[in-house]
Amino acid sequence: MFHSFSLVALVGTFLIAAGAIWIAGVKLSNTTDVLSHRFGFGEAIGGVILLAIATNLPEIAIVATAAWSGNMGVAVGNILGGIAIQTVVLVILDAFGMHEKVPLTYKAASLTLVIEGLMVVAVLIVAIMGTQLPPTLVVARLAPDALLIAILWMIGIWLITRANKGLPWHDSAGDAPDTQEAPKGHSKGTKEAAASKQGISTARTVLVFIVAAIVTLTAGVTLEQAGDGIASHIGMSGVLFGATVLAAATSLPEISTGLTSTKLGDYQLAVSDIFGGNAFLPVLFLLATLISGKAVLPQAHDTDIYLAGLAILLTSVYLGGLIFRPKRNILGMGVDSLAVLILYAIGTVGLFVIALGEKAA
Repeated sequence: MFHSFSLVALVGTFLIAAGAIWIAGVKLSNTTDVLSHRFGFGEAIGGVILLAIATNLPEIAIVATAAWSGNMGVAVGNILGGIAIQTVVLVILDAFGMHEKVPLTYKAASLTLVIEGLMVVAVLIVAIMGTQLPPTLVVARLAPDALLIAILWMIGIWLITRANKGLPWHDSAGDAPDTQEAPKGHSKGTKEAAASKQGISTARTVLVFIVAAIVTLTAGVTLEQAGDGIASHIGMSGVLFGATVLAAATSLPEISTGLTSTKLGDYQLAVSDIFGGNAFLPVLFLLATLISGKAVLPQAHDTDIYLAGLAILLTSVYLGGLIFRPKRNILGMGVDSLAVLILYAIGTVGLFVIALGEKAA
């Protein structure tokens, strides 16, 4: 659609679409929290699924568009690159969202979050395994790897819902001592109370949700098309562009909503939203398979497998942070966040090296 545009026009279109995703994504997150509170979803399965879909609408639009056009490299790169870069969002929240002089993981430490992080690791491991399966292994537009990822995600959601109701530990909530005082998700109630105080009805909230969803989907498609054009203009592979610039653009709402949660002292929710979104993204391989009719993961490039490994590594560092709870800040962030930032920087260099090797081959 945009390939006839100049590079300047493509960049302008990309930035406008990214801005629309930022604004609409924040509206989506806020209205989802209000509706979940008013309809009594809370931390139930329905609320978690609604939040996962709402906060990942840009990625859903990009993956669906890429799968429809047969541009599977962008779809896979955006999913796996999105997980890696959304994990780095926690670095931003740690460095700029904490009003207390301790790291994010120290205040958010909870066994429930550890379970959520392990769910991210589990679905990514299955995704890596799926890259080794034969591409012909598709029945009724379904591939076993993508289907297993979706099933694992649903099982993980069920386990997290059970954990939120209590765990067989000394502290049944599974929270470490000296964590946030208010329960996880209390900022949702604060948002709902603010909306009620302003006289915002449920009907109006639903309308804003629908409009924001349409804007987000439209902007997501525009991002994919403009991004593909930019990548062609500058000679960058669609896979690499999708894993870096495109993934960063679609992570903008998570930064804004995460900063809101941390500033309200809901540290566990901030981490949970990132882990929850990351665990949901590989489920989109099922959507891509249904749309394209082809097995997606066997078409993965070396860069895609590398990104999945990087995402597992970054998630594992934060899992260690949630368990060991480092209390010292270095350069305004926790030791785990600093480690993630360094590892992501090194990992990005490696990503470009692999991409150059693929291009030379």
